[in-house]
Amino acid sequence: MPDIEGGAAGDVAVGRYVVDLRATDRRKGALVGGKGANLGELSGIEGIDVPDGFCVTTEAFRRAMAEVPSLDDGLARLSRLDTGDTAGIRALSAEVRAAVEEAAVPNDLAAEILRALARHGEDAAYAVRSSATAEDLPGASFAGQQDTYLNIVGPTAVVDAVRRCWASLFTERAVAYRQRNGFGHRGVLMAVVVQRMVPSEAAGVLFTADPVTSNRTVATVEAAFGLGEALVSGAVNADVYRVRGGRVVEKAVGDKRSAVHSAPEGGTRERAVGHEQRERPVLTDEQAVRLVELGRRIERHFGAPQDIEWCLADGGFRIVQSRAITTLFPVPRTREPGDRVYVSVGHQQMMTDAMKPLGISFWQATTPRPMAEAGGRLFVDVTGRLASRAGREEVLGALGGSDPLIGDALRTLLDRGFVPPTPEEDQGEAAGPPAGGAPPAMDADPDAVAAMVERGRASLAAAEREIRTVSGPELFDFILKDLDDLKGFMFDPQGLRMIMAGIDAAGWLNERLHAWLGETNPADTLTRSAPGNVASEMGLALLDVADAVRPHPEVVAFLREVGEDQDFLEEMDGLAGGAEARSAIRGYLDTYGMRCVGEIDITRPRWSERPAALVPAILGNIDNFAAGEGSRRYEEGRQAALKKKHEVLERLRALPEGERRAEEAERMIDRVRTFAGYREYPKYAMVSRYFMYKKALLGEADRLVRDGALGDREDVYFLRFEEFREAVRTGRADEGLIRRRREEYGVHRSLTPPRVLTSEGEALSGEYRRGGAPAGALSGLPVSSGTVEGRARVVLDMAEADLEEGDILVTAFTDPSWSPLFVTAGALVTEVGGLMTHGAVVAREYGLPAVVGVEDATRLIQDGQRIRVDGTAGYVEVLP
Repeated sequence: MPDIEGGAAGDVAVGRYVVDLRATDRRKGALVGGKGANLGELSGIEGIDVPDGFCVTTEAFRRAMAEVPSLDDGLARLSRLDTGDTAGIRALSAEVRAAVEEAAVPNDLAAEILRALARHGEDAAYAVRSSATAEDLPGASFAGQQDTYLNIVGPTAVVDAVRRCWASLFTERAVAYRQRNGFGHRGVLMAVVVQRMVPSEAAGVLFTADPVTSNRTVATVEAAFGLGEALVSGAVNADVYRVRGGRVVEKAVGDKRSAVHSAPEGGTRERAVGHEQRERPVLTDEQAVRLVELGRRIERHFGAPQDIEWCLADGGFRIVQSRAITTLFPVPRTREPGDRVYVSVGHQQMMTDAMKPLGISFWQATTPRPMAEAGGRLFVDVTGRLASRAGREEVLGALGGSDPLIGDALRTLLDRGFVPPTPEEDQGEAAGPPAGGAPPAMDADPDAVAAMVERGRASLAAAEREIRTVSGPELFDFILKDLDDLKGFMFDPQGLRMIMAGIDAAGWLNERLHAWLGETNPADTLTRSAPGNVASEMGLALLDVADAVRPHPEVVAFLREVGEDQDFLEEMDGLAGGAEARSAIRGYLDTYGMRCVGEIDITRPRWSERPAALVPAILGNIDNFAAGEGSRRYEEGRQAALKKKHEVLERLRALPEGERRAEEAERMIDRVRTFAGYREYPKYAMVSRYFMYKKALLGEADRLVRDGALGDREDVYFLRFEEFREAVRTGRADEGLIRRRREEYGVHRSLTPPRVLTSEGEALSGEYRRGGAPAGALSGLPVSSGTVEGRARVVLDMAEADLEEGDILVTAFTDPSWSPLFVTAGALVTEVGGLMTHGAVVAREYGLPAVVGVEDATRLIQDGQRIRVDGTAGYVEVLP
């Protein structure tokens, strides 16, 4: 850059080491850091007052760090530390920081800073603030990680504060933050912002979206007297204003006992606030509204909700920082007018992780209902159905019955009037029957179940034969056509009748047998070892695999050393018993290898692609059980169900009208046992088809790699289906698009999706509104009866599970792929789930007490703690 020297005070100046704020913008983050880039951008927005100043660039940081001889060695040692080594991080970061603080600022660099100060006023007071390149990013704000020095007076003091800002890149908190978020220490550079100090009467923070509810239409202002330092440090109880629609809708005046002000000699000083001022609002309502209007202008310019630091001086607002709010969940894009209500698909499918674009487009093509996309997740718009009385009852009954937290969140919105009723409802007329309606029930017919399963198998076999004959664009045409066939099977009326017959029969038994006999959830026992459940059979089949491996000590020892991504099966042949063990594992993969955690995302690695994911469960079965455990478990469950059937029928016959009641109950027991297993089959058919598609599509991806159109076969995961098809047709792929999608996916993975989301951005989680739980207990939804105490094992990755028999599995969510762990666990606790989700169904079949929908369970329950799970009442207690 050219060096522009001299000129009147305030002239825009650019040098190698110093750049005036007005010469920067958000494109120059690599030169002036995140804070400097945003301040430069802000200074160009009409009507936004940003204090004058300049940036000491990252080139200056490079120049200065080159004079610190021990820095390279220190950074190398830091990079080798584990994220959990807090003592090591503390000691080594202090050593590196001290080396930087003690180093002299090179003379030519210091001279350029002094020339910039001369232009802006040597005798003025300045705020000197760190501005790292990895700061105020869309996915990581780095807020508060580096240092700021206020009211710095005199050239020497400013230069010294710049050096201390450089050193703050290596504070313990900054080093730990970078390591947790995957930022290399060498890749982050430090610029420093030097701004004229504002003699603030008041200061604070403005969030243009509510930081608690995420509502984009509500802005929150926090305000305190004096400088904002007291508010940021938590030293004062700030005033809080919530502004919506141009007016203050809520205000809380804090008890402000102290304020931070500039000291005449430099630095800051805390002063007591007079009693008469403590409870006086810092801002008038008019000022709060005016500040929010400025915030909305900034938000429009940046195109995203902002976290804005402001100060008030001489009746005017000055903006001293603005960054994107990184914790908000995105709002689904829709063309529908008016306020909308969205329900999370992931909370119903037991997969709340972010999905890659190819996975999202496949799931959208598989399901019959249109789905909106946000944050790498899918949502169903239920606004129209909530607007009518009939639709509202259907939605609340179905979703609220399965997941009470979703039901409560929806009722909260309805109670507020967020969804206005349809005109027909205004006139007191019904809005018509719900779309589709429940299919009629059917009596037990095992032959009907067998016929549907055989139809699914035959259809898959035919598709597997045909897909081998197509490639290129024709493959994509075939998949689209075959997806229609798959949907025809998954949503076949006969199959839906069988599923609903089993669900309705279980509900009937729980309701009637409780009323007649006082039995609580008897269907949990009556459905144990129901025939044909592919999810529960999958867990029992892995016990049989353990039986095949257990007699071979050399194989067992080998498996204990298998790495997470190791392709180990071929390596077993040279071991004693290796061929037999490999055959057993291969056989298992032939039947269940299309499954994996998060299996509704076609991009997730299947067990057949990464069989090492099964090794912990196989070893757990070997360590915890004797041979034949699979058969014993199945027979134990079958006998428990038969015993319960005999018991309830005998007790019913002893009642008035007992024979009639017993006949009805027996018919329902036969129905639930006949159809309960089929509940899991359509999804099994879907993931079987998905794996077939995936293998063929990866063949196309490999061709694109060979032709130089892609760098890696998994790049296609960041293309939607039609984009992938176009890349195959043209032999070209948009590398920039793939790179941006990867970055977006990284941001999406860090977000937690809400159960219910509105078009205003408000995220609602719902509450359990029932009593009876012990004090301090964690409430959830009871889905499988029984009470168990045991050691909690908090498992976030099935491939890392290490359960002993009787341990209580605590995790975020479970889909059918987690079933192999259920045979070892004594109980189940999840953050997500419903009465009829796969984990709940399998837990009941295994006789495993389970509580699902326990908010923040993996955070509130520590691995190794003793807990009590009450799957009948629906709560979890942490025991002393």
